[in-house]
Amino acid sequence: MSAEQELFDFHQDGGPRWHAINDGVMGGVSQGRARITGDGVLVFSGVVSLENNGGFASIRSEPSPLQIRGARGIKLRVKGDGRRYKVNLKLDAAFDGVQYQSEFRPPPGEWTTVPLPFSSFAPKFRGRPVPDAPPLDPARIVTVGFLISDKQAGPFALEIGSVAAY
Repeated sequence: MSAEQELFDFHQDGGPRWHAINDGVMGGVSQGRARITGDGVLVFSGVVSLENNGGFASIRSEPSPLQIRGARGIKLRVKGDGRRYKVNLKLDAAFDGVQYQSEFRPPPGEWTTVPLPFSSFAPKFRGRPVPDAPPLDPARIVTVGFLISDKQAGPFALEIGSVAAY
């Protein structure tokens, strides 16, 4: 792969759907959701709660092969709120399983570009390291997700203008 490749078109109706997966799957009460603005920006927002052993909110794209063989990483154009977020990449369509995660903390209130080389992604299962997982193979990525799990209760908002492979 020699140039950047946009992975999602947030301007296009009928593009990939984004699904929320919050700590309610284990009894928590955090709320996270995805919406796309009229300006073609994906907004991941909600409230993290630490009640009932909770503390995370996430969204992920519907599974679909991204076809980014040869890419070296993911580049985000984001505007954050000063909190720490993670990108999750999955190599299969299963609801649960190993995800490859990389953290980033965009400055609050300003658009910034965040390059995340694939070498910065670590295999995790429910937040725990998976030392025997196979290496991240960009050709096998089928979902991209965003997660907040910074152990801080309160509202959050991450605006995503673009997600590209490079």
